[in-house]
Amino acid sequence: MQNTSPVVWWRQLTGYHWFVIIVASAAWFFDCLDQRLFSLARIPALTSLMGQGTSTTEIQSFGKIVTACFLIGWGIGGLIFGALGDKYGRAKMLTLTILIYSGFTGFSYFSKTAMDFTICRFLTGLGVGGVFGLAVALIAETVPDGARAQALGLLQVLSTVGNVTAGFAKMGIDSLEKSGAIAAGSGWRWMFLIGAMPALLVILTKGHLREPAPWLRLKEQGLLPKGSIFGPYIALFAEKRWRKNLLIGALISGTGVVGLWAIGEYAVDLQKVVFKTHFEKLVAENALAADQVKPSVDWAITIAYLLNMTGAAFGMTLFTRIAAIGRKLAFALGFSSALIITFLVYWKMSSPSDAYWMMPLMGMAQLSVFAGFAIYLPELFPSKLRSTGTSFCYNLGRFAAAAGSFFSAKLTVDVYGGYQQVDPSLPLRYAAMTMCVIFVLALITLPFAPETKGRPLPDDV
Repeated sequence: MQNTSPVVWWRQLTGYHWFVIIVASAAWFFDCLDQRLFSLARIPALTSLMGQGTSTTEIQSFGKIVTACFLIGWGIGGLIFGALGDKYGRAKMLTLTILIYSGFTGFSYFSKTAMDFTICRFLTGLGVGGVFGLAVALIAETVPDGARAQALGLLQVLSTVGNVTAGFAKMGIDSLEKSGAIAAGSGWRWMFLIGAMPALLVILTKGHLREPAPWLRLKEQGLLPKGSIFGPYIALFAEKRWRKNLLIGALISGTGVVGLWAIGEYAVDLQKVVFKTHFEKLVAENALAADQVKPSVDWAITIAYLLNMTGAAFGMTLFTRIAAIGRKLAFALGFSSALIITFLVYWKMSSPSDAYWMMPLMGMAQLSVFAGFAIYLPELFPSKLRSTGTSFCYNLGRFAAAAGSFFSAKLTVDVYGGYQQVDPSLPLRYAAMTMCVIFVLALITLPFAPETKGRPLPDDV
């Protein structure tokens, strides 16, 4: 039955409900911390590992390849651990994925070559990919229906705290590097070592986190997916209702993932180019010392990033509120905003002052829909297939985003590379602006999507 309780959502939660929300959110917090540490440390790491004589364009292009490998690992991990979560339990698999992504993030500290670094990022992706579907399924099946959307939206809003923490971590490490406390050029290694911290979460929650009641009932009744890891996927594709939901969920979430990881992800690369040009002009005007160009660029990028995440938190909160009116309405507004704002940001951003108001808007638009993925995807599938279905939809987009990263690299170097002689920022701008067409895919899909607002989770059949 649908929960019609007039009691405000947080008053419907017990102490254990809050424990589950906190643990699942912490797992996703550290997952997002890892993602952002990679985003901020990717170019410094490759600059160090690829050596002198490698051009900025070559480093940025290889950075997209590393990102693509990370996303491929992410997608594979999501598909594997989503199915394992339905077969063996959400809590067990969530613990395992935390250990995987924290361990290989820490190993990135020891990278000696760009290839070592790429392999570590792929293996990290395996663990990162499993977390979202497992965490979402755990919360969705534990909390009351009347608190489900708000709790899942909160999971995504809190993920921005992980992103912001990564920004502050970079600021702290940059300060240590500048003061000489750590070797110059080694800051990126320490950032990845911070990413090993989530392993502590496993120690703190061991023995306290239980499997949700719906999954335990299915286990007792012998209704969990049988056979190999492909069993849950066979069951999903076997029934028309779940098959349709799988396709719709994958198209909607895949669009958001491609938009963030194959377009929004490279805003930092654009900032490096345009901010450097901006501060070099100040040097030419005797308004800035030459040795302050790099620190000024780094500082401006960090501030823009923190503002971007602030916008993201606002966007996710706003999406959760609009989703209470209608899931499809919220997605339509989110994707339309992402299309327009992302295009304009890449077209017009030319200075730090531009970035300080543009990046919050882009974060608000692009990341707002990620709150929708947490709320909407588990509402499309029954308990025995929820982890598999949610993970499939959310992580299939990683392969598309990986392909998008390869395609973006191709556009940057081979299609628009000639414009670098005119303006070094133009290849990055034109590649991203071209790829903004991906947001139209979600808008075309929405009319066919089921509206799940106000409905209980699908019954197991």
